[in-house]
Amino acid sequence: MSRYRISEIKLNIDESETILPSKIARKLGRVSGKIVPADIFDVEIVRRSIDARKGQVIRVYTVDFSCNKTLPLPEPPNTEYIIPFVGKFEDKTTEITCEGAGDGDGANGINVSEKDAVRPVVVGFGPCGMFCALVLARAGLSPIVIERGDDVETRMAKVEEFWRSGRLDPESNVQFGEGGAGTFSDGKLNTGIKDPRIRFVLETFVNAGADPDVLMDARPHIGTDALRGIVKRIREEIIALGGEVRFGTRLEGLDIDISIGSSNLEGDVARHTIRVSGPNGEESMECSAVVLALGHSARDTVRVLHAQGLKMEPKPFSMGVRVEHPQRLIDRGMYGEYAVFSAAGPDSTQEKNKPLLPPAYYKLSTKASDGRGVYSFCMCPGGEIVNAASQVGGVVTNGMSNHDRDSGFANSGILVDVRPEDYIEEMSMIPPELAGLAFQEKYEHLAFINGGGNYSLPTTTWSEYRSCFDSQPPTTTTNPVIASLPGFVARGIREAIPVFGQKIKGFNNDETIIKAIESRSSSPVRILRDKDSLQILPGIYPGGEGAGYAGGITSAACDGIKIAEKIIAQIIND
Repeated sequence: MSRYRISEIKLNIDESETILPSKIARKLGRVSGKIVPADIFDVEIVRRSIDARKGQVIRVYTVDFSCNKTLPLPEPPNTEYIIPFVGKFEDKTTEITCEGAGDGDGANGINVSEKDAVRPVVVGFGPCGMFCALVLARAGLSPIVIERGDDVETRMAKVEEFWRSGRLDPESNVQFGEGGAGTFSDGKLNTGIKDPRIRFVLETFVNAGADPDVLMDARPHIGTDALRGIVKRIREEIIALGGEVRFGTRLEGLDIDISIGSSNLEGDVARHTIRVSGPNGEESMECSAVVLALGHSARDTVRVLHAQGLKMEPKPFSMGVRVEHPQRLIDRGMYGEYAVFSAAGPDSTQEKNKPLLPPAYYKLSTKASDGRGVYSFCMCPGGEIVNAASQVGGVVTNGMSNHDRDSGFANSGILVDVRPEDYIEEMSMIPPELAGLAFQEKYEHLAFINGGGNYSLPTTTWSEYRSCFDSQPPTTTTNPVIASLPGFVARGIREAIPVFGQKIKGFNNDETIIKAIESRSSSPVRILRDKDSLQILPGIYPGGEGAGYAGGITSAACDGIKIAEKIIAQIIND
């Protein structure tokens, strides 16, 4: 009996998934002769999405299925996802392998014999560090993780206290602590990268407690409330496999010979000593590999590494604001008459076996008159805007939502491109590699002042924001949000929101809430590394968002896995 995969199976909003066999049979009948629904069985949804682009909301599916009849396969190179043909699909097994690992019987096909090797150290316990440590632990390498923030329970208490009182702990907050910045976010897992490791990441989250729907949804998300328990369970697995996670411990420096260069990146396993500070004071740790999974907010650590001679380069990033709308407004704008099927509002309707539409998501972009891109970022359906400050005297926004996305509000970053020449020129007294960090800090501090100096976020409405530009003379310096932004960013947002209002009716409603400042969409610096070995120096592996090699939970996790594979291969081949 053959198993197949087919894409672009479409259901109307009022059709149940129980009729998928009929839809498959109808499509197959066009190219395969007489196929009836009874010929189709064991239907498994691989991917599903919602298409609301043409005024009619439809669900679109990719499914695996078995069939009683032999089906014609498309000619190469049209092998798997070609419509209306089907592609035979033999194996979905997710396997993380390592070059040089051989045919061991360890977890994920990796089996490392016991060696007199010093344990690898992973700096940072966000997605990159977490998945790197997990794969290393499953390979039997007993990694040591150091994380400057707290475990998730302690961290949650400190964050909630900060939101209540404005008392900030600069070592444990929305940015620092178990799970990284993603723990206080929407938990979105969609990514633009194409990497076979993505499936492993999703399956790991599901095995740790995430909703199995993340394996099939085109825009999978976990939710902040669920993420907190999930990251704890991953940590517990790492520890059970012989790893160690030290919270409240930060990297103070690397004792390495910078003159080593990179000529022997594929050579013998390196030996390094790192200096850390933690609950027991300062100590030195010998390690065979150091993974720098710092996260995009560890500016002090980046500066230490720069001072030690690690090569870096400035990179583009984006800056802007968070906007908030009633979720029902976004649902009506995206779903039109089908918004009554959305779970977001009291006017929602649900019939038996006909699941509700999720709160609507949007992705918007345009170009400002100066040629800069302006776009929505990290859109959170059914979420809330939160204060994500991590430095004394600075504020920054982020979007967060729980699994059910039931807050009744939608928010998104509206960001404008920032180019290296923008911040290098403005921060001319700073080394170019670090100028972007100083640029972010400057405007986060302005936002702190303009919000009242008590960690409140500067807030305005679209009507107030627009009128400051349109008045004669302009009064932009009096608006707390505009005064917290670089001029070109503020102007780009002024030009973009009316354009977005043409795409989603009501987006530029006068009462739309705008909060500043969204400044940490990505790192403004890249720690350079060799493309093949992923090392900057022998045994030193920069990775994830903070090093400039990822842009979200999933891509950062995949980068951590790739680094773990390199470390394992290096140790095996030594």
